[in-house]
Amino acid sequence: MKTVDKILHKIKREGAISARVLADEMGMTTMGIRQHLQAMEDDGLVDFSDIRVKVGRPTRHWTLTAEGHRRFADSHGDLAVSVIDSVESLFGESGLAKVIQQREEKTLHQYREALKDCHNLKAKLETLAYLRENEGYMAELQEIEDGFLLIENHCPICQAAKRCPALCKSEKNIFKTVLGSEYNVTRDEHIIEGQRRCTYKVQVRK
Repeated sequence: MKTVDKILHKIKREGAISARVLADEMGMTTMGIRQHLQAMEDDGLVDFSDIRVKVGRPTRHWTLTAEGHRRFADSHGDLAVSVIDSVESLFGESGLAKVIQQREEKTLHQYREALKDCHNLKAKLETLAYLRENEGYMAELQEIEDGFLLIENHCPICQAAKRCPALCKSEKNIFKTVLGSEYNVTRDEHIIEGQRRCTYKVQVRK
């Protein structure tokens, strides 16, 4: 993978990040990273903001632009939207709902098989994050004070989900069903609403 692509992936996963942190994590000099970032800025892939700190000069943090995010776009997005349009045109909203339901049931079956030997919430979520990572969601799991945070830094079905929001509702339903009724699943960040990532907070139901 080229250095530019590595930087793009790093910012995509971690959000706003400084050149110094990028250099440390990638084993490069700060000057070398800054040269790459400058070239990427010239290409419209990244932008920066200067964040004030208590001591010293402001720290420059780099983020992806809309063009940078498009580097990760679903290569079949236009096709997916076209298929959704065709299904709805031929079979109406009820037909489209049946297609989404069938997709949900198939995914549920796959996830249940993968999670059948997981005997606690952490094991279930680690396996779920692994599955989602392999599906292109750039997923990771964080343990927080009152539960867990399942993070998806990319949405490979974003264009289809914007056209058909029921797909996003279906994704959340899948998580709730496969984890079990003893857990609450709430989505706090949502890519199609303009956030950088999708996050799902999972907590034991009180």
